[in-house]
Amino acid sequence: MHTILNWIKSEIVLTVSFLLALGSSLVIRPDAEYLSYIDFRTLSILLTLMLIMAGFQRLSVFRQTGEMLVERAHTARGVAAVLIFTCFFSAMLITNDVALLTFVPFSIVTLNISGRRDLYITVIVLETAAANLGSMLTPLGNPQNLYLYSLWGTDPWSFISLMLPYTLLSLAALGLAIPALVKNTPVSLTEHERYRRSSRDRFRIAMHLVLFIVALSVVAGAMPHYAGLIITLLAVLVFDRRILTDPDYTLLLTFVFLFIFIGNMKRIPELSGFLSELMASYEVPAAILLSQVISNVPAAILCSGFTGDIPALVIGVNLGGLGTLIASMASLISFRQYSHVAEPRPGRYLLIFTLTNLILLALLYSLYLVAGTAFDQ
Repeated sequence: MHTILNWIKSEIVLTVSFLLALGSSLVIRPDAEYLSYIDFRTLSILLTLMLIMAGFQRLSVFRQTGEMLVERAHTARGVAAVLIFTCFFSAMLITNDVALLTFVPFSIVTLNISGRRDLYITVIVLETAAANLGSMLTPLGNPQNLYLYSLWGTDPWSFISLMLPYTLLSLAALGLAIPALVKNTPVSLTEHERYRRSSRDRFRIAMHLVLFIVALSVVAGAMPHYAGLIITLLAVLVFDRRILTDPDYTLLLTFVFLFIFIGNMKRIPELSGFLSELMASYEVPAAILLSQVISNVPAAILCSGFTGDIPALVIGVNLGGLGTLIASMASLISFRQYSHVAEPRPGRYLLIFTLTNLILLALLYSLYLVAGTAFDQ
């Protein structure tokens, strides 16, 4: 029983989405229409990307890249800037989750060997914000973007253009925060990882690069999603099957359960009409507030069932990833990593994390209030 409770706590979003789907199925009994609820294109692209990123992670490609960049920095501020901006820019292509899974542990090691353990909280909090902010820009940056991009049916540049002002403001905010919070004192990195790659590993890296190009072509609409998934699965099965256990399959299940819940809610006329009217005027604030409670991936799926203004929803759920620790599930990755350092200070971490995120959220929401209408066009 204790094990089950621990599992539910660790997969609370999955559990809630399952209960919502189950409850709604008692009102709308399962039938053939249930299949039409599922967005198979989003699920196939998401699985494809998770497999590719798992391959790169197994081969330490992202970590090696980060180490090469950090080796060029000679001050605490320079190291912090490299770590934070690496999260910001890499999240645009490798997703915020993968960026944090890769660079937060690396940051802890880097700060430890450079004698700057006092910077753990500052750097990790800013890295987390950076990953969530950088991932806003592209359809590949996070799961909710991938889903909404598919639903919107637009081209990649239109998506990027919509989020570019918010991304640029985020970049400027991070650029100001780093020198304000980290002193420009010298550091010396005394340990370096040495990578000796076999010919098989080099082949795997090349293969995953090719598969990533395939995934990009699917996102751009140049290849059917099922073709991209089949190609990826076959390549992985033949050449790198060890990564098949790495993707977060519970995320895919969460999507499925939420698709079922939304599909059923839309078949209840009174409820559907009420929620559609509510969302018609308050897409962005509603998405932001809902994200604070259930995180922005479920918020994106729930809200999408009751509004046709997908651009506003894209802005809302991306800004909604800032705020509480659960507003973006990726933020929990950083917190868990920090909790394992020697003598962690979780209370101080949560305080600084929340203040930092609320300031950034207020800044970006102000941009939306001032010029959001122009950006939505």
